[in-house]
Amino acid sequence: MGIYILMIILGWGNIYAAVYNEDHPSILDFSQKYGKQMMFVGGAFLIAIIILIIDESFYTTFAWGIYGIAILTLISVLFLGTEISGSKSWFRFGSFGVQPAEFAKFATCLALSKFISNTNIKLRDQRTKVIAAAIILIPAVIIVAQKETGGALVLLSFVFVLFREGLPVYYLLFAISLLCTFFISLVYDSTVLLIVAISIAVLVFFISKKSGKNLLYIILGLSLAIGIIFGAKEGFEHFPKHQKKRVNVFLGIETDKKDKAWNETQSLIAIGSGGFWGKGYLQGTQTKYDFVPEQETDFIFCTVGEEWGFVGSLFVIVLFATLIIRLVLMAERQRSPFSRIYGYGVASVFLFHMMVNIGMTIGLVPVIGIPLPFFSYGGSSLWAFTILLFIFLKLDSRRLQILA
Repeated sequence: MGIYILMIILGWGNIYAAVYNEDHPSILDFSQKYGKQMMFVGGAFLIAIIILIIDESFYTTFAWGIYGIAILTLISVLFLGTEISGSKSWFRFGSFGVQPAEFAKFATCLALSKFISNTNIKLRDQRTKVIAAAIILIPAVIIVAQKETGGALVLLSFVFVLFREGLPVYYLLFAISLLCTFFISLVYDSTVLLIVAISIAVLVFFISKKSGKNLLYIILGLSLAIGIIFGAKEGFEHFPKHQKKRVNVFLGIETDKKDKAWNETQSLIAIGSGGFWGKGYLQGTQTKYDFVPEQETDFIFCTVGEEWGFVGSLFVIVLFATLIIRLVLMAERQRSPFSRIYGYGVASVFLFHMMVNIGMTIGLVPVIGIPLPFFSYGGSSLWAFTILLFIFLKLDSRRLQILA
């Protein structure tokens, strides 16, 4: 609870600094984003209280219902939503917007926990793997259809929960190898791709030996690898234009500093200019003069780096690490499988958001547009992270009443 409140305070403070307007200095000026964020913070505290009041059995009993509502909402926004920045993933209500993809995270986490915690479920069974994958992929595919790729990738972080619950780790290695093959296929020629294909064949053979289904896995694995190798460039052409640009910049295929690379370039300048101690609160020039696009949302960490320097950036990273480690330890002490699985799901989401958001501001990962929890501006993300976290806190508060 203390880490949550501290993050909320630090997040709001950095939003205030990122969009500070000398003509509207009041924190309660609701015409400014920092004034609206204060409203969102108040709403988050109210949501947290409501979650803690509701009996914990509500979340286990209605997990499938909540998941179903989330899926229907994701589908509805495709037809009734408003397109913003090329993504049709928002419901607009006057000057405010709601993004259903953010709330799909806790709904999917609940459904996955409900399914895997069933006493008859074992993740080594093929049917169980397919159903678990479907629970994750159904909302992810709908979110991709909204052209909100970042939100879809977040849901894939639940794969780490499956490994904690018994899914063999070589499935993860195979998935990572296919992803690497995709990126390599965009950059290198056929000779390198042949070496990659042979490497994947060896990995597939290893998986097949472990699983005992040699022929099936060899055929499936090689088919996927070959399909990616020879179809990556063709498939990549069907990506949304702005996403192709971001991937090309990340891979070094394009180096246009005045277009999609502008975000990364200005982000690095802002963070680097902060030095060791930073320029001081409200003294950032890169962010103050709007050199960094989306500096109050996806690139909020630039404000931290510029104004608070290396020390402040390290403090924020340590704060996130402490929260994630705390969540994992809490998950391990749960007596209920549902609570343990849900706890790992929460930790996975926070870890993914932290690593990708901070990684894209320092040029380590492509810009995919996901917020930094409790720091980035926005009501949907703040409320969704609050719900995700406080459901687990409620489940944890009742753990001693469950028989071991």
